[in-house]
Amino acid sequence: MTLFAVDTKKCRRDGLCVAECPGLLIELIGEEGFPTPIPEAETLCINCGHCVAVCPQGAISLKTMAPKDCLPLRKELNLSPEQAEQFLRSRRSIRCYKEKPVPRDLLNRVIETAGYGPTGGNLQPVRWLVIEETKEVRRLTGLVADWQRSQIQEETDSITKARMERIVKAWDQGIDRICRNAPHLIIAHGLSALPASQSSCAIALTYLELAALSLGLGTCWAGYFNTAANSYPPLLKALALPRGHLPYGAMMIGYPKYSYRRIPLRNKPKITWR
Repeated sequence: MTLFAVDTKKCRRDGLCVAECPGLLIELIGEEGFPTPIPEAETLCINCGHCVAVCPQGAISLKTMAPKDCLPLRKELNLSPEQAEQFLRSRRSIRCYKEKPVPRDLLNRVIETAGYGPTGGNLQPVRWLVIEETKEVRRLTGLVADWQRSQIQEETDSITKARMERIVKAWDQGIDRICRNAPHLIIAHGLSALPASQSSCAIALTYLELAALSLGLGTCWAGYFNTAANSYPPLLKALALPRGHLPYGAMMIGYPKYSYRRIPLRNKPKITWR
């Protein structure tokens, strides 16, 4: 097979694959022609799968994916606008967790869903580190507390300094205000030399927290942890990421200890229309 193959018995030559190809790599030649890759297609294709996904007849197969390998969209699972709105507005940052581990297959399911977040050029540069053992989460959190101790000595902003002092004091008293006693931590990382890594990791983690919500799990962005990981060599070393990789986001995850009953207010969006 070249870049893709077309089942001529199924293809209706409707041009949907031509219209949907982001790189304009497919063409129809003549009234009786079938979809054909342009000469540069092999090099330029980003393997996004749009051509496979858009064809109603399942007539086109990429070298890397066939219609039979792709899950069909089920209309009965589509959210109504009201359902989608409530789902998105009901997401809360969870800071109180049950002392109950999340099964690995459930964590894996959440991460696999997060992998469908958009990435520039379909590079899919996000890599994952799951701190599954709760004891290891605590050990790494202690390194964040150590980083904050060092920062307190250098911090000149009184508000930031006071906040860090309170967090470290709480940690010393056995109260975790850094990772909130979450049973697990998920870190998204990528090549620092690749400009798309940072945004791709942020998008993937956003997908992850929404996927987690749908499965009855709670999450919270571990901002102190990620800042420390990018500022404190002992913590970065402890993460043992691949060479050239940096952590671009960390997420606490576990079963929520409490349930929310209503949606709190948020500021009205500030919009400029042109």
